[in-house]
Amino acid sequence: MSTVTATEQAEVDRANESGKQPVVFVHGLWLLPSSWQPWRDLAEERGYVALAPGWPDDPATVEEARANPRTFAGKSVGDVTDHYADVVRRLTRKPVVVGHSFGGLVTQKLAGMGLATAAVAIDPAPFRGVLPLPVSALRASAPVLANPANYKRAVMLSRKQFRYAFGNAVSAQESDRLYDAYAVPCSGVPLFQAATANLNPRTEVSVDTANPGRGPLLIISGEQDNTVPWAIANASYKKQARNRNPTEITEIQHRGHSLVIDSGWPEVADTAFAFVERHGVSVG
Repeated sequence: MSTVTATEQAEVDRANESGKQPVVFVHGLWLLPSSWQPWRDLAEERGYVALAPGWPDDPATVEEARANPRTFAGKSVGDVTDHYADVVRRLTRKPVVVGHSFGGLVTQKLAGMGLATAAVAIDPAPFRGVLPLPVSALRASAPVLANPANYKRAVMLSRKQFRYAFGNAVSAQESDRLYDAYAVPCSGVPLFQAATANLNPRTEVSVDTANPGRGPLLIISGEQDNTVPWAIANASYKKQARNRNPTEITEIQHRGHSLVIDSGWPEVADTAFAFVERHGVSVG
């Protein structure tokens, strides 16, 4: 049964009626689709039509999300990928897909399914075959992974945990502002799936990196990211670089995992759109 909401279908209809190149934004853990609003505005200014579907059952606002944390529990990488694939297949024009963190993993899965005309994965969560596991990544995921019972729960970060996992490269004041504006609970399932991906040949945390229909792919890494350090992003790039389509990686200096929502987001967005346009994606 489809999980596409009426709001998401309205976005699809708007995109199809516009005739413009769609860009689909995929958020990661501890965020909502609303976190992409500045990116959506910029995309539309550049001539694209922008969509930001949620994960299945995402609440509409941060306030609703914090009041109803159970809404997030139990959502897996497969559930999320299927949902976005359903949205994308309703578009009459193959979209550019841009995702952050676990949204970056889902972005690569969609591209590997041949559903993206180009893709940008920003600080993407690792997939099966990506082996590095830096200490900082373990510490960032510890609020979930430290308790096996969290597999079935929704987990909220504290301000201190958010500061380490997201806001370490910005001031404490900005990290707190981002926490208040954007942070919501998340499903524990994806983190457990990623942690065991290399032990499970049937894992949902796998990517078809060989599909010739994958399209151009850019991986963006924040230099100071604790959650997805360079070692993880670069290992993902090395797997993807075997694809015959253009594959690039770039590191943005002095940036952490909050790079898509903090005050430096325009540099990241300009990097993403420059790659897409350099590889022949037309906005009209």
